[in-house]
Amino acid sequence: MTAKPLGNVSIEREIGGRTLTLQTGKVARQATSAVIATYGDSTVLATVVRDKPREGLDFFPMQVDYREKLSAGGKFPGGFRKREGPPNEKEVLTMRMIDRPIRPLFPDGFIDEVQIQCWVMSHDAENDTDVLAATAASAALAISNAPFDGPTATVRVGRIHTDDGPVFVINPTVSQMDFSDLDLVLAGHADGINMIEVGAAEVPDDDVHAAIEFGYEYIKQILGLIEELVGKVGQEKIINSLALPSDEVVAKVREVCGEDMLEARQISGKQERHNRVNELRTKLLDEHFPINESGTYAEYAKSVKLRSEAKEAFRTLEKKTTRKLIAEKHRRADGRALKEIRAIEAEVGVFHRTHGSAFFQRGETQSLVTCTLGTARDEQIVDGLLPEYSKKFTLHYNFPPFCTGEAKRIMGPGRREVGHGALAERSLMAILPNPEDFPYTVRLVSDITESNGSSSMASVCGGCLALMDAGVPITGTCAGISVGRFTDENGGSEVFVTDILGEEDFFGDMDFKVSGTREGITGIQLDLKARGLNLDQIKVIFAQAREGRLEIIETMEKCIAEPRAKISPYAPMMVTLKISVEKIGKLIGPGGKVIRALQDKHEVNIDVEDDGTVMISSSNGPAVEAALAEVQALCEEIKVGTVYDGKVVSVKDFGAFIELAPGTDGMCHISELADGFVKSVDEVVKIGDIVKVKVIMVDEQGRIKLSRKAVEMDKKAETVEA
Repeated sequence: MTAKPLGNVSIEREIGGRTLTLQTGKVARQATSAVIATYGDSTVLATVVRDKPREGLDFFPMQVDYREKLSAGGKFPGGFRKREGPPNEKEVLTMRMIDRPIRPLFPDGFIDEVQIQCWVMSHDAENDTDVLAATAASAALAISNAPFDGPTATVRVGRIHTDDGPVFVINPTVSQMDFSDLDLVLAGHADGINMIEVGAAEVPDDDVHAAIEFGYEYIKQILGLIEELVGKVGQEKIINSLALPSDEVVAKVREVCGEDMLEARQISGKQERHNRVNELRTKLLDEHFPINESGTYAEYAKSVKLRSEAKEAFRTLEKKTTRKLIAEKHRRADGRALKEIRAIEAEVGVFHRTHGSAFFQRGETQSLVTCTLGTARDEQIVDGLLPEYSKKFTLHYNFPPFCTGEAKRIMGPGRREVGHGALAERSLMAILPNPEDFPYTVRLVSDITESNGSSSMASVCGGCLALMDAGVPITGTCAGISVGRFTDENGGSEVFVTDILGEEDFFGDMDFKVSGTREGITGIQLDLKARGLNLDQIKVIFAQAREGRLEIIETMEKCIAEPRAKISPYAPMMVTLKISVEKIGKLIGPGGKVIRALQDKHEVNIDVEDDGTVMISSSNGPAVEAALAEVQALCEEIKVGTVYDGKVVSVKDFGAFIELAPGTDGMCHISELADGFVKSVDEVVKIGDIVKVKVIMVDEQGRIKLSRKAVEMDKKAETVEA
């Protein structure tokens, strides 16, 4: 279904001090619709293609693809092939961000193929293209012939602290985001907000709500721009047919299963409830909608069609029954009150050899989380259109088939796993210590071993416990909770429920996940199936979510109240020191000779930053201390009173020359070799010996005088005191 050729149309409007331009009719004219969106010097091409539905399809097969072409920023792809490969994590997260506000705005039963592709064609390294792509995709759908009940618009809101107090910024630049304690991505339409993503540094609930209100005002401005484009080039919306069951089939299913479904949906156990519902479905299909295999092909095809409609009608009946029980009677499937959180079980130190581990269970959702501490060499390097950077914290989320009792194909992480892991990661990011105070690289792995709702929030809770078990000095306890929304069949009665089950997510209007500490919010993700939420509804949800997360925090702190005082003995020991930038070359040596020699000698890893920060790490604590002393001797002022492990490099009649570090020697006079008379230097030390010596003097010319005797006397004094 290609669109009629359009003339080249371009409209623009100032948003946040920069011009947003939407252009169509010149590029990709064989697509159903296409829009080129430009903001600053960043440009995205968004195309929509609508095609006939595939045979036998019973769901809406919309595909969203977002790709960052590195040529957009004047960069070459890495690797041997020099060609873009599979989507990276940011591209996958952006695909999800574009999809979520758009998908619910198509009519039920619409199953035509709809494919949305967004390509970044230009990137100015300041105006990021993820929110621009989401707006461009919505604009392309709005002018297409697909029955999209939009448009939507997407913005980012940051918060920067100034001398006059915190200030909200719309679509902040990459540079501004470095100083922002809030990263809010917001999508909405004329009737309200339908997608929220937040990463925040413990920002109070009221401030996040104010940021949403601030962002929505700009959403309305962008919607006006899209509507202007629709008025000029918008195509007529066409619905060929909707794959919905007939009224007769719906009535029959309700007549046969209505009462039994009401009873089945009130069984408290998940498995028992599912078994009963499956029995009802099987009985309905076998007795009232059997496949006719003995008649003509037309009769067979008709029976198959009716059976398919009955399955959909049965699913709709289950959905309406669930919603009616909750919205009208306040009866949840497992018997809980609307704000009641399922029973929680928490445990730390589950595994012996991990650096940190935790078990977290809430109801029938269970997560095993492990924490691994590493060095700077374990940081993840992230390369793309934005400047390359390294990540010191990563959370990986795994959702195996057995966690829901299924035997599915075992595959690598998909979009869902990437999205849930990113949500938990940014929720915990705010409570991590500064790298200057805790230089370790941290990796969490959340393995979902049982699932029935909000496994990403279980990953937040379990991840926080694992961090504390590993001795990571986090700034506060972080927990996550999900809030759902249900309305009656007519949309009149509305209730919000805390800690939703998997089927409450499936049959309800929304899954509003909120993570945070006692101080404020650290993460949000809103998935909405209904039309939208207004600001008053969001305020109610925030209050209910805060009540829930504080209750969970109390339970978690009964398991472990604060981070352990020491990290695991199996984790690498790490120390940092600062050297003069001028001394970096001396530490590294010609061709890396000096630093390699130090690493081989002590069996440690030594990493040097451009600012003079040196990190020494090893699983052997004494080796780290010895390497630290050598680096200090090599790169810092030699201080009187410091003890070194030195190597005897030369023996003279009057004493021995001892190397404290490559290029730094001191002289130990024969009178300082031992306590008492020494007849010959060879009696005490020989070339190649490693001896402990103490610096007793550094003269004006920088010559270093050492004493082995002083070290021995200090040991004797300590023994006497003991």
